[in-house]
Amino acid sequence: MQSSEDFLRGKVAVVTGASKGLGRAMAVSLGGAGVRVVLVARNEAQLAETRSLVEAAGGTAEAFPADITVESSVRALEAHLRDAYGAVHILINNAGVNLRKPVTDFTLDEWNWVLTTNVTSAFLMTRACVPLMKGHGYGRILMMTSMMSHISLPERTAYSASKAALLGMVKALSLELAPEGITVNGISPGPFLTEMNLPLVQDEEKNRMFLSNIPVGRWGDPKDIGSLALYLCRPEACFLTGTDIVIDGGWTAK
Repeated sequence: MQSSEDFLRGKVAVVTGASKGLGRAMAVSLGGAGVRVVLVARNEAQLAETRSLVEAAGGTAEAFPADITVESSVRALEAHLRDAYGAVHILINNAGVNLRKPVTDFTLDEWNWVLTTNVTSAFLMTRACVPLMKGHGYGRILMMTSMMSHISLPERTAYSASKAALLGMVKALSLELAPEGITVNGISPGPFLTEMNLPLVQDEEKNRMFLSNIPVGRWGDPKDIGSLALYLCRPEACFLTGTDIVIDGGWTAK
């Protein structure tokens, strides 16, 4: 009988936003478990860094620079995945942006930038990868939602709206794809030490405010997300679908 540790070996995972932060951490975690990881982002130099880290963890990875907000770019990636691998087993829709400002200061272009990057890209990637996931009796789609889809803060209107939309996608897709053995779940990170949150960490007052709201008393380590993503991709998580796991150091429990 194939062990849980061996089950993921040779599976193909596509991770968007893999050039840094949580995407990088999840790619390294999956690569270390023997998954072949396709790293997708726009920054080629940072993708190369991620690939080196995956390989250092004992895994194999391919960097595929792409702008996943552009349909033709995603179609090109889809064709490459079909030709090079023939199948996709894991999709992690991680790419995302945040813009913190009062809603009255938002331009329509700024609003569309956040929604297109966070939501439309996840739709395009899911539409591209699902045909390559079907027929194997196993598949995993992870949506990187956010604790801001459950609670919010001032000046997070666009971000919270986009992340709440991803929660809706998780629920609908989990029902649609369950007959194929494909599970769909969300991961809602709280405050993590990533590039996106550096403006908060570097602002002494805001950093103090965030730490005071985290019961465990520290910012999250991206490796924590990597471990969670790896578990959700294991066969033991086959009965877990259509839900969202909040990993926030206790912030939303208060």
